[in-house]
Amino acid sequence: MDDLRLVHLTYAGMGRPTASVEFDPALTVIYGASDTGKSFIVESIEYMLGGTRAPEVPEAEGYSQILLGLRLPGGGALTLLRAPHSNTIHIFRDDLRSLVTRLADTQVTAAHTARSKNSLSLFLLGELGLADLRIRKNEAGGSRGLALRDLVHLSVIPETRMVDPLSPVQHSSAASGKTAAASVVRLMLTGGSDPDIDTGLNAGQRRVNKGKITLLDQIILDLQSKLTTNENVRDLRDRRVRLQTSIDEHSTTLRVITDRHLTAVTARMRSAEELSATESRLAEVGDLVSRFGLLEEQYRSDLARLEMVTEAGSLLGYFRVGTCVFCGAEPDHQHPGHGEQETTQLHLAVQNETAKTNALLADLLPTIEDLRTQFDALSTRRTSLLQETARLDEEIAATEGKLAPLRERMEEHLHVRSEIERSLELHERIDELEDRRSRLDGETAGAGQRPAEYVPNRILSSFDETLRRTLEAWKVPSVEFAEYDQYAMDVRAGGRPRASRGKGVRSVLHSAFTTALAQFCLSNDRPHPGFVVLDSPVVTYRDPISDEPIGEDVDLTSHVVDHFYRDMLDFPGQAVIIENGDPPIDVLSEARSYRFTGTGPGRHGFFPVSAADG
Repeated sequence: MDDLRLVHLTYAGMGRPTASVEFDPALTVIYGASDTGKSFIVESIEYMLGGTRAPEVPEAEGYSQILLGLRLPGGGALTLLRAPHSNTIHIFRDDLRSLVTRLADTQVTAAHTARSKNSLSLFLLGELGLADLRIRKNEAGGSRGLALRDLVHLSVIPETRMVDPLSPVQHSSAASGKTAAASVVRLMLTGGSDPDIDTGLNAGQRRVNKGKITLLDQIILDLQSKLTTNENVRDLRDRRVRLQTSIDEHSTTLRVITDRHLTAVTARMRSAEELSATESRLAEVGDLVSRFGLLEEQYRSDLARLEMVTEAGSLLGYFRVGTCVFCGAEPDHQHPGHGEQETTQLHLAVQNETAKTNALLADLLPTIEDLRTQFDALSTRRTSLLQETARLDEEIAATEGKLAPLRERMEEHLHVRSEIERSLELHERIDELEDRRSRLDGETAGAGQRPAEYVPNRILSSFDETLRRTLEAWKVPSVEFAEYDQYAMDVRAGGRPRASRGKGVRSVLHSAFTTALAQFCLSNDRPHPGFVVLDSPVVTYRDPISDEPIGEDVDLTSHVVDHFYRDMLDFPGQAVIIENGDPPIDVLSEARSYRFTGTGPGRHGFFPVSAADG
C-alpha cells in the first residue's frame, strides 16, 4: 500500500520570521520544556489534514500561512497551504517553505461532506489509491466513502485524546458514530471495503442459518481436536522456516558425505580392478622369472659340462696312441692321422656347443633382468594398491557411519515438517470455516444487532499479537493479555478495559494501539496514511508500586521510556513523537530531534524568540 510522508510544518507571515520543523522519513523526536509549542505542532498537523479548528497561541499572531510539506507515494513533493480559520486549502506540487505568493496548482476544501466533489480528503485518498473504499455508517446498512479524517483520527493523536477515557477509535461518545468508527477499524484490519448490506433475513432463513452455524461449530471443534500443538499459525510458520533451514543444512551435509562415499566406493572399485590385474601380471612375471631362472641354470650347467668334457679329454688320454677312444679301432687298423682328426673334431664340437650355449645365455640374461625389474615394480605397485584400498575401506566405513545418523535425523525432520504442514492446513481450514460462520452469523443477526464491525478471529488475533508484542517491546508491566475488544470498541489489558485505567496507563495503551495498528496495516498492505504522530505517549505513565494505585498520573520510569523510544526506531513507517522528557542518547543519535528549551539556551520553541517577543 502506498503511503504519505510528512516533510515539514512551516508558519509564514509578512514581516515575521519563518517558524518551521522538518520531519525525518523515519523518526522525529520533539522534546523539552512545556509551553514551547510542541503540542501546537501536532494540532497544526491535524488542522492541515482537514481539521476544523486552527490551533491558537499568542506567538502565532501575524502568521497568515500554514504550510505542510508532504511526500507523495510516488516520491513527488506536495505542499498544502491553509490560512488560519479558512476552509480552503491551496495545493502546490512543489516543496515550499517560505511565504507563498504564486497561484496554487489545485484548490480544494478542507471539510469533506457526502456532497464534496473537490475536497482534500478526495484528493489525498486518490493519491493513496483509497478513493473507492467505503465504510458502513449505520446499523441499517447505509454506507459512505472513506474520509481522510477517518485515517487521521487513528494516526495523529493530540495529548487531550491520548489520555481521554473515550475509545481510541471513536470520535465522540455519541452512539450515532459508533458503527462508522467500528467499520473504519474493520476496513483497516481486513482491507475489505464495506458494501451496502441487506437489512436482514426472514425468520425461516435465520433458523436455517443457525442450523448451519451449529454444524460449522461442530466441524470447527472436530478440526481443533485434531491439532497436535497449541502453537498458532505464526509460531508454526516460524518453526517451519527454522526446520526448513535445518533440513537444508542437513541436505547439504548429507550430499557432501554421500559424494565422499560415492567417490571412495568408485575409487575402491578402480583400485580393486587394478590390484587384480597387477596381481595377475605379478604371478605371470614371477612364473616367467622362475622358468627363465631354471633355463639359466640349465645353460650354465651345460657350459660346465662342456668345460668338463674338454678337461676330461686331456686327463683321460683321449689323445694318446692306442685303441681309439672315439671309435675303438686298434692301432693296426688306424690310418695315419686318425687320432689327430678325431681329437680335432671333438674339440670343434665342444667349442661350437659352448659358443651356442653362451649365445643363448647372453640372450636370456637381459630378459631375466627385465622381468625382475617388472616384478619389483609390480610388487611395489601391489603394496601401494593394498594401502590405497585399505585407506578407501576406512573412508567408506567412516562415511557410512556418518550417513546413517544423518539419514535418521533427516527422516525425523521431514516427519516433523509434515506434522507442521498438516497443522497449518488444519488452521487454514478452521479459518475458512470461521469466515463462513462469521458471514452466516452476520446474516442471521437482525437489523438492529448485525455485527457490521465484525473482524474475523484470525485477523483480530493477529492484530492482538502485534499489540502484545508492542507492549512487550516497551517492557510495560501489568498490561498482560492485551487485546482489542471489537464489540466494546476498546483496548483491554491486564483484565481491565482501557477506560477504567488511570491517565498513565490510558496514554500508553492508546499509543500502543495506534502504533500496533499502523504496524499491522503497513506490514499487511492495509489502508493507512503511513505515519503516526503521538503527543505525550508515555510521559504520564509509571510502573505500579505498592504505595500508589495502578494507573495513577505519575512520572514514567526511564525503563519503559527508553524501551519505547528504541522500539520506535524500528517502526516500519514514519513516526513523530512529542514528549517533555529527554529521550535516550542512542535514540537521539539516530533520529531527527528538536529540543525546545523555553527560556534556556538553544532553540526557544516552535516560534522564534523574536516572534514571541514581538
